[in-house]
Amino acid sequence: MASAKTPRKGLKLCCIVTAIFVAILVTVITTLSLTIFKPKDPDITVSPAGLSNISFSPFPNVAVNVTIDMVVTIDNRNYGSFRFQNSTAYINYRGEVVAEVPLEEELVPARGKVNMTTSADIDAGKLLSNPNFWNDFEAGSLNLTSIAKLHGLVEVFKIFKLHARDVSTCSITIWIGNLSLESECMSKIKL
Repeated sequence: MASAKTPRKGLKLCCIVTAIFVAILVTVITTLSLTIFKPKDPDITVSPAGLSNISFSPFPNVAVNVTIDMVVTIDNRNYGSFRFQNSTAYINYRGEVVAEVPLEEELVPARGKVNMTTSADIDAGKLLSNPNFWNDFEAGSLNLTSIAKLHGLVEVFKIFKLHARDVSTCSITIWIGNLSLESECMSKIKL
């Protein structure tokens, strides 16, 4: 009889140890996923590299052409890399799309930064047809908004791959007097 109880005690002890180990493992994974590995919104900065191709001709037809050269910096604060697909950002002036900005596919490494150069050709016809344009021009600044939706994959430790979408909104001010730009961006990542 004594020998029959010993294997049962060993089996019981093994099950208890396994259950404790699994509980600790689940607790550690849950804690890490809610703290360190919780997705953080990337910091996106749009810095002007300059204005180019600026031309203004009042006669015979009013025409304005402006190309905004910019550097987009993406600072990934997460422990997973983010590879996004080719995308397009849209620049709005008072609710109307006045430019499209191509964003080429890129890998943003875990806890790393990437700088991308791009440019936007402003559709002058849409700017000039807006009834607020001349008032804003005379006031010395044009306020634009850019919206970019980046779709891609987040990869954590080269094991877990999750679909993600980053939505970035930037407020861009063009100062007419010195032809400079100022921007402020907010970004939100969704898994």
